[in-house]
Amino acid sequence: MLNFDFNTYQKPKKLKKYNKEIFKIKETLKNGGEMLDWYNIDNCISYEEVNKIKTISEYIKNNCELFIVVGIGGSFLGAKAIINALTPYFNKTNPEIIFAGTSLSGTYLDDLLNYMQNKQTIINVISKSGTTLETIETFTQLFQKMKQKYNDEELKQRIIITTDEKEGKLRILANSGFTSFNIPRQIGGRYSVLTTVGLLPIAVSGINIDNLLEGAKNYNQDKAFEYAIIRDILYKKKKFIEIFSIYEPKLQYFGDWLKQLFGETQGKNKKGIFPSLSINTRDLHSLGQFYQDGNPIIFETVINYKTKNNKLEELNQIAVDKVAEAHFMAGCESNIITLDELDELHLGMLIHFFEVAAATGGYLLHVNPFDQPGVNTYKDLLKKELKKGN
Repeated sequence: MLNFDFNTYQKPKKLKKYNKEIFKIKETLKNGGEMLDWYNIDNCISYEEVNKIKTISEYIKNNCELFIVVGIGGSFLGAKAIINALTPYFNKTNPEIIFAGTSLSGTYLDDLLNYMQNKQTIINVISKSGTTLETIETFTQLFQKMKQKYNDEELKQRIIITTDEKEGKLRILANSGFTSFNIPRQIGGRYSVLTTVGLLPIAVSGINIDNLLEGAKNYNQDKAFEYAIIRDILYKKKKFIEIFSIYEPKLQYFGDWLKQLFGETQGKNKKGIFPSLSINTRDLHSLGQFYQDGNPIIFETVINYKTKNNKLEELNQIAVDKVAEAHFMAGCESNIITLDELDELHLGMLIHFFEVAAATGGYLLHVNPFDQPGVNTYKDLLKKELKKGN
């Protein structure tokens, strides 16, 4: 199970005054509507889609050495987070899974094109709009390389397209004979890890997606609302930065997914808590001084995996408690969320817990939890500049 400690290293007050507002938010989520299909897992992914993912993932595992997932933001962070969390440190998945299109680094792309030269490769490109700059620029060059490696018939078996069901350039390409998956229209990218977007790469890695989905359906959801309230109370106390502190480095990309989830969901209209990530105990030797004695605008949410495998892990657990105690003494509050096991079931719980909390926090701030107008601003400026060169 997930265990929640929202009281030892902080003293939240006046939670009941949120009862009426939280009741309305629960009704909004339960009744569904625009961009809310992630809330009900059966709307997130159908039984038929799960079976298709299992079938295609088996084909991928049996027919390539290298599986390249091309996408950025929500099109890769969730899958990367789960794969990294559940894969042994020094064992690569089989096939090897590489995420590309996560930057505009020409050096990275050149190295990848060389790396795939002599490897049997399958590519999954992911973009709802089909216009995401990093994704399309990367995929275009990878696609040309694949055309050199394989004939037309083989190519149709080695390109998988995840995009909008009806519209966009990638949908046009998909309809020309390529295997494709639909991205649900009423789910935004940062909420898409439990859709075809995240579940195909996760399944290819050998992770049990049924257990992941089962976890998302079964946890104490009231704790997600409580956490959202606590964050709002801390925000009103001028705690403007939330550090997601992890003590298991396998969860680093999970922290990166949380940064997108909360940053894009709530950072609007000059409002919101800035999400950051601390990998402890490593970062205590670089940032710990600021947490302890710096500007008191920080609080922490600790994601703790409690295992007793060896002496080092016992020390790690002592550090979790004593760091939180020390920071609390200095005025830095902590929420602690502990996983009994680091497995599919618990990560499914954790994903949905944070999705509910993020959306609820957006409603409490009176912002739209599901748009990202600031991101669109830079994209529009970038596109205008690129058109000048054409």
